[in-house]
Amino acid sequence: MITVDKSGGLSFRVSNVSGETRDHKVEFYLFLPGELHFTSAFMDEDTFYQTVLSGSRTYYTYRYHLPLVHSRLASRDNMSSEQYRLSLSLFAFQFALSLEKTAQRFKEVEGESEEEIMEQLEDIISLSQDFLRRLRRYRPKEEKLKKYYANIDNYLSWFTEQCFLSLLAHMPRSKSYGEIRQRLVALCEDEIAYRAEHRYNSEQVQNDSTRLTNKMRLLRRLIEYPITIRERQVVLGNNIRKAVKGIATAFIMVFVTLGVTKARHLLGEITLSFLLLIAGVYALREVFKDDLRDLLWRWIRKGRPRWRKEFLDSTSGAKIGRQLEWLDYSTYEKLPDSIRKARRGKVTHREETVVCFKTNTQMAPTKFLSGYDMTREIWQFDLRSLSRLMDRGAQKIYQLKDGQVSRDSVEKRHQLNLIIKETDQNGKETIRRWKINVNRSKVVDIEEVLGVQ
Repeated sequence: MITVDKSGGLSFRVSNVSGETRDHKVEFYLFLPGELHFTSAFMDEDTFYQTVLSGSRTYYTYRYHLPLVHSRLASRDNMSSEQYRLSLSLFAFQFALSLEKTAQRFKEVEGESEEEIMEQLEDIISLSQDFLRRLRRYRPKEEKLKKYYANIDNYLSWFTEQCFLSLLAHMPRSKSYGEIRQRLVALCEDEIAYRAEHRYNSEQVQNDSTRLTNKMRLLRRLIEYPITIRERQVVLGNNIRKAVKGIATAFIMVFVTLGVTKARHLLGEITLSFLLLIAGVYALREVFKDDLRDLLWRWIRKGRPRWRKEFLDSTSGAKIGRQLEWLDYSTYEKLPDSIRKARRGKVTHREETVVCFKTNTQMAPTKFLSGYDMTREIWQFDLRSLSRLMDRGAQKIYQLKDGQVSRDSVEKRHQLNLIIKETDQNGKETIRRWKINVNRSKVVDIEEVLGVQ
């Protein structure tokens, strides 16, 4: 299952949850409008991969109440510190991820009845309280485990409070929400008092929002670290690149040698004319050598993977899978028919630059962490480096209202299109498309286009 959502500022993320599959192909086609004038001269493929794209993969499950995790928590006294840390991280990660998604979904809901909204809020509150109750039911007795438990408990308490406050900020102002609003306020106050009672944060940190936020970001990384699948990346084609450089140099030197021999035969003695001719030959050599090398490299590299990732289990270090990755720039005319059909391109759309990013993943589910048979891959697209190509300021629009002319400011936006083609191990293809509206400072909106395929 693939989802696309905003990630703050000029970023969006693509989440892909894959189950027990040994061969999984995903192709990303990002259509950049022609008005941005994005070309390889502005940013080549390697730079795009390093600055715009970033990926990570974690273990994942839809079963938030894992019996295996609970049994480990119950029998923690018989576990090593690493096993306890892993179990607690799994439990905390599932809770934080679930609450984050549920709260974000509530804030984006439009057109639902008051009863449905109230029911959703009740579910969020009850599930959050249940998760925290389960976590705090089992407190470690050993000193070496208490600190790790306190860090996770501290973060989840703060994170729950922040999610509840965001719900309060987006809640309708109607009087009928007064009771549930008071409940959310009371729960936030309870979590603040809970952290103060256990002295999780010093007074200086608690009174400084910047220090508190940075600390919580570190604690979130502490939770995700044990369950994040390690990656070892290899850049492919280095030896081929060296060979291409040597072939290009040798090919040019053949013509240089022939040119020098011919000049020596025609001019005879070493004169000023001979020296000038030799200088011109070597100047041409320097010009055409790089062009020939780049031409050969693009021809040989076309269609070949550029990077290979090896996935390692976070605890055992065992290899559990690998992934090949491609990235190339293309145009609308060179795309596969299925992608062009999904884009529904018109004449203006054919001016777009298309960033084609493909992955081919092979995993070994039998080597996964016990109790997990799925992984969640997240690709982050950071568009800040492209903001220089976007228009500044706002446009003026004039409207006629009741016989009077009004002037309003409309911010300048650009629409990107993202098409994702997913192919499973049986060869079944699924194509989906999203419209991504951005301005110079943030991703404004992401909308999935239904009925693509």
